[in-house]
Amino acid sequence: MSRATRLAPPAVLPEDLDGLHRVLLGWYSASARDLPWRRPGVCPWGVLVSEVMLQQTPVARVEPVWRSWMERWPTPADLAAEPPGEAVRAWGRLGYPRRALRLHAAAGAVVERHGGRVPADPDELAALPGVGGYTAAAVAAFAHGARVPVVDSNVRRVLARLVQGRELPPPHLTRAEVDLARALLPRRRAATWSVAVMELGALVCTARSPRCEACPVLDRCRWQSLGRPAYDGPPRRGQAWTGTDRQCRGTLLRVVREGPASGVPVSRLEAAWPDATQASRCLGSLLEDGLVEQAGDDLVRLPA
Repeated sequence: MSRATRLAPPAVLPEDLDGLHRVLLGWYSASARDLPWRRPGVCPWGVLVSEVMLQQTPVARVEPVWRSWMERWPTPADLAAEPPGEAVRAWGRLGYPRRALRLHAAAGAVVERHGGRVPADPDELAALPGVGGYTAAAVAAFAHGARVPVVDSNVRRVLARLVQGRELPPPHLTRAEVDLARALLPRRRAATWSVAVMELGALVCTARSPRCEACPVLDRCRWQSLGRPAYDGPPRRGQAWTGTDRQCRGTLLRVVREGPASGVPVSRLEAAWPDATQASRCLGSLLEDGLVEQAGDDLVRLPA
């Protein structure tokens, strides 16, 4: 989670908070997607894996990988016993593959520091390798029922519209947003409330073309009552993909992942991308990040 800074005064809370909680929780009970990591009985490790995989990755891409991952490594100890390269291989094409190495490192830390059990305390969770403030809060809430605010991009957008009357939140998370999310938590079912707000943002209150006619809290939405004023903050730029180093790195890593365990010749990697200079630079960054390693003078493989 981005470092929160206070950039705006706290928002005025809705008058009928109990009513807001009741309506949105009722909508969630009837409309929530049946996602495997939300089902009763899913262990905290399964929740942690899902939260890391879902970072900047759509649910449809995550679900099959999560299922196969949990079947192969149902506990942190199972993953920690494998070479880190196996985590990278199993990550497939989810993107941002350093997350696979971080999950592998987090599994080892859970085994070493916590006897193989994912901790419940947000501070202990945040101390795990690669686990930031958002993921720590999400695991504490969704796996352990902690009453802590969980603020992702969907939550930020819903609260900006519903409570603050803005089309979109600021470009970066602010302390005021975290304080607002905390103030809105119900006394009971706080974790369910947080995931309900997320689900509303994912299914109805979307960034583009929100389905306001289907919103269960339309009559309580300040953005609607103000006439849906357009966003007037700093420009928002989408992330480019074609021809970028991210695409090049992904292409090279896929060649290594799909190649023999003994390694892939550097010449084969160079031939996989049209720009030799960019390919060399991206291969160097993959080596530096530990996603691949040298296996001889002219071979590159997944980390053993």
